[in-house]
Amino acid sequence: MRWRTLPIIAFDTETTGLNPEDGHRVIEFAGVEMHLGPDGTVDKVIPHHFMFKPTTATGEVMPIPREASDVSGIKDEDVAHAPLFKEHAQAIHRLLSRAITVAHNYPFDQRFLTAEFDRCGLKWCAPPAEIDTVDLSRRFFPEAKSHKLGELSARLEVALIGAHRATNDAEACGRCFGLLAKRHDAPDDLAGLIEWADAVGEPPKGDVLVRSADGTVVFKGGELDGRAIEQHPDYLAWMLIARRQEAAPGADHGKWGLTYPADVRSWIARWLRVRGSGRAAQGMKGFGPNDWGIDAPLGAA
Repeated sequence: MRWRTLPIIAFDTETTGLNPEDGHRVIEFAGVEMHLGPDGTVDKVIPHHFMFKPTTATGEVMPIPREASDVSGIKDEDVAHAPLFKEHAQAIHRLLSRAITVAHNYPFDQRFLTAEFDRCGLKWCAPPAEIDTVDLSRRFFPEAKSHKLGELSARLEVALIGAHRATNDAEACGRCFGLLAKRHDAPDDLAGLIEWADAVGEPPKGDVLVRSADGTVVFKGGELDGRAIEQHPDYLAWMLIARRQEAAPGADHGKWGLTYPADVRSWIARWLRVRGSGRAAQGMKGFGPNDWGIDAPLGAA
């Protein structure tokens, strides 16, 4: 499949805090749909924008902390009459499911959206590709002191006006991805793009890892049959080195070979880099306007 024929959805969220696990909520979502022309440049942009009223677990209106408002500019009165996330959850889920998805510090936004979807009885939407422009910035600008979206946009001469609002950040992110893909000769096929971007895509076809009916990647067979891989990263790491004895005709003992196929091990290794503990702490957003969002802690890979 040629990825440039697919829509690209660059997305961003604004939130009440740093951790969905602590009850922080999404107050703004933007998914900027982009279509590429024959020369690989963006020739069509369609913004999809939603504001949400945050509520607590008991349904009470949640005040937006001053620190969050200072960054995004979104105040309580701006969302007082906004709908709840659940009213647009299906639309956002469909939007992300059908396109190559791009975000700056992808795991942060994914964690928040996954938590919101979970409250609505939905799982993560499993787009064809999940690309993080932070990773691309680190790869193509290894000497840069900062990999914030504003810095990456400036290096690529992409306009970013009104930063820290979801639509503006999302469009800049998408345009940065398009420029990097064009300048650095990203492969035409989708599988090649995923490898080039060190991104997450569909698991290899076979009987080891499969996507369940709700979109979750699960183990197939064995003691963890049907369980989500994200709950067992230690087992995934073991799968990279697992060996089994192969029968050798005429020999008392067979030689030892790797248990899982190369394509499965390659996919697992990439997933662990992008989603596992080797990545920078996800959600390390400072509350200063120059720190909102994406640099890794010192010493992070």
